[in-house]
Amino acid sequence: MEQSELMVRRIKEGTVIDHIDEGKGIQVLDALRIDGKDGSLITIALNVPSGKSKKKDIIKVENKFLKDDDTNKIAVIAPKATINIIKNYKLIEKRRVSLPNEIDRIFRCSNPDCITNSAEHIESVMDLIDKESMILKCRYCARILDVNEIKYN
Repeated sequence: MEQSELMVRRIKEGTVIDHIDEGKGIQVLDALRIDGKDGSLITIALNVPSGKSKKKDIIKVENKFLKDDDTNKIAVIAPKATINIIKNYKLIEKRRVSLPNEIDRIFRCSNPDCITNSAEHIESVMDLIDKESMILKCRYCARILDVNEIKYN
């Protein structure tokens, strides 16, 4: 039996997002607007062998600590993800993401006539109506939205 080892550099300070559903790592980066333009080192590992599920994605971002809005974004895209906060090369906090019943300001409604897409500058509010299928409903226009087809704010 061949043993494989993930050779990814440890980070001194920052966040490790682990147990991202296979193939969702790029979507998580996009939702968090992490693009490396600030100069921070970002490590992305896609399709990594995993014991719990067959494969997973992992993201390491140096010098970035996630806020609650960021955690909610991840929960919607990858509900099994874990957030690990690293300081001085040590794990100081580990938290699981959890799906909120209401998601504010993260996604944009796909209805062009929705008031959240007007010049009114009203922030979107989505209600999570089906946690299994990840179906959201816009609180303003009642449009039903599939998470996999949503644009991020």
